[in-house]
Amino acid sequence: MARKRIGILTGGGDVPGLNAVIKSVTYRGSEDDIEVVGLRRGWEALTHVNLDDPASKSHYIIPLSRENTRVIDRRGGTVLHSSRTNPSKMKKLPDHLAGRDFPVSRSTKGGIATTTCDLTSQVLANLAGLGIEHLIAIGGDDTLSYADKLNGLGVKIIAIPKTMDNDVRNTEYCIGFSTAITRASDAIQRQRTTVGSHERIGIFRVFGRDAGFTALYTAYATSIRCAIPEHKVNLDKLIQLLVDDKHGNPSNYALIVLSEGAEWEGYKAQEFGEPDAYGHRRKASVGEAFADEIKRRTGEETIVSDLTYDLRSGDPDFIDKLVALTFGNLAYDAILEGKTGLMSALVEGRYDLVPIPDAKLGPRKLDVASAYNTERYRPLYSNKRGLPIFLNRAF
Repeated sequence: MARKRIGILTGGGDVPGLNAVIKSVTYRGSEDDIEVVGLRRGWEALTHVNLDDPASKSHYIIPLSRENTRVIDRRGGTVLHSSRTNPSKMKKLPDHLAGRDFPVSRSTKGGIATTTCDLTSQVLANLAGLGIEHLIAIGGDDTLSYADKLNGLGVKIIAIPKTMDNDVRNTEYCIGFSTAITRASDAIQRQRTTVGSHERIGIFRVFGRDAGFTALYTAYATSIRCAIPEHKVNLDKLIQLLVDDKHGNPSNYALIVLSEGAEWEGYKAQEFGEPDAYGHRRKASVGEAFADEIKRRTGEETIVSDLTYDLRSGDPDFIDKLVALTFGNLAYDAILEGKTGLMSALVEGRYDLVPIPDAKLGPRKLDVASAYNTERYRPLYSNKRGLPIFLNRAF
């Protein structure tokens, strides 16, 4: 009888902790005589692999074992590599599929018309050809939206949420978030010396296209002001608060952290470049735009620091390693029980399995009323009694 086979992949941006998930699932599988197969480069493995070509198979498929995963949890990133491939919207067919008929769709966003193909039938064929009976998909909203689609088509699939933005619905925590806040806090504390030495206003930009968790929690930990996508600030008021902070500081400096998607009244974040596979374009630096406004309105000098990619690099901290290992074990337990369509999660501070989020609902947002002081443009520190450890609820 053929051994049971589990597939596992990582999609979207890397974060610390992914390798801990991969290792935990692989080790558990080895104990139960279950094969674990790594699908390299996210969903691209299932759209681009040519099962008739040994070179293609070795490029995209890797058998995982205790030997080749023994030390991977000690480092960040993902040994399976990643991509932002969306099998439902492929702009270009892999060479070995050229000439094949797939469903075609056309869309226009930001004045850019795009024609794409849906390779889901190929994904299903490759899963069958590889003998994968259950799939673990680790990713953020975009990666998990396709996981939800496969679940609807009968694929047995368990999801694990990861994103330093912490904006996946149905969970209070996503792998990568704690390390990102730790890195951002450390960077800001280090740069206080430079900002203070030059008596300027320090502006720090972090990721957060649609949700302000990363900026808000960094501000919470460092006691500085922040701007988040969920609330448009009044520019004059915010600048005056920062100028007052600066002049009231014996070292004559002030600090603020901005989500990349933060906006103020009259300002819309600018986007540029080609949309990725999920329709996202790159955002121009709100930090630079904000610095220009401060200079123009007050004459104050600024220092702008883009922390973004540095926050997702390097080794995981204790919380991310703990959660990653536990999420991996939750997913594996669900597979043993034959479950599908579920995601490892933290709910009310407790580990649980919840439905894979409905992609149509979009990313989870901060609850401004309970988390953000809209008058002072900083986190709310009061009324935390009864909240889960990460101070937010899975809604």
